[in-house]
Amino acid sequence: MVVNSPLEVIVLTFEGIYTPAITPYAADGSIDFARFSEVLESLIEARVHGIIIGGSTGEYYAQSQEERKALVEHARQVIGTRLPLIVGTGATRTEDAVDYAKHAREIKADAILVTSPPYALPTELENAHHALTVDKAAQLPIMLYNYPGRMGITMGETYFREVSRSPNVVAIKESSGDFNNLHLLACKFPNIALSCGWDDQALEFFAWGAQSWVCAGSNFIPREHVALYEACVVEKDFAKGRKIMAAMMPLMNFLDGGKFVQSIRYGCELNGLTSGTVRAPLQDLNEEEKAQLKAVITDVKRNVAAAL
Repeated sequence: MVVNSPLEVIVLTFEGIYTPAITPYAADGSIDFARFSEVLESLIEARVHGIIIGGSTGEYYAQSQEERKALVEHARQVIGTRLPLIVGTGATRTEDAVDYAKHAREIKADAILVTSPPYALPTELENAHHALTVDKAAQLPIMLYNYPGRMGITMGETYFREVSRSPNVVAIKESSGDFNNLHLLACKFPNIALSCGWDDQALEFFAWGAQSWVCAGSNFIPREHVALYEACVVEKDFAKGRKIMAAMMPLMNFLDGGKFVQSIRYGCELNGLTSGTVRAPLQDLNEEEKAQLKAVITDVKRNVAAAL
């Protein structure tokens, strides 16, 4: 959320549900900015706590630099100051990540998302240098993004110690799936706020003090995700949280089965948000997969409602 101090300085606190928004495409494969506006408005209406543009759910890896910047600029115009806007800077080259970071600052993003450079396989010290270089260019609050499954390396203790030299490093989307990293961060690096980035571990993250959850599923069932956050973090009712989490597990399991981005996009279609065809090299869900996901979502909505 965004809060105003007595001096009217906007301070970003990473609390709540942060949605990495999908990117709708037109029939010719170009970005459909009108549909993109609808996606953003639907998230604002659902009362998520922040929006991320340039994440893997938004397919940044399949977009040109010009497209990525145009999406960010459009999002800033649509969102205004209604919700925090976090901009992804993911890139293999540090120079490109710096360029995205500078652009984020120019359009007055509220924070940036900093990943490890994919494919390059830097050491922890090299990776930390990459992050601090991006930080110097942006001078914005930073949410780190640790996703070794996509990047090929993990952020570890040496990395966290180095990047903690910057006061701008304030949060991390921890998506390694490794509880050891969750415990390391919670116990040794309390200066870096935990954000759940591994959906079926959300309950455990909240138990260890996480105040936010970056969840792609909130693109199409945001209220259910908000309900789990509110039960665990706001109400501190973990008995209720376990019931909600149990109701949501079938969706988590489906998404873990592969075709993650395609499933998120089809979930949006079922929610009335036209998203178009996923970009290559990915391919859309087949009819059997669509039917399975539709049934799962129907059950999740019903069972979460019963748990509230």
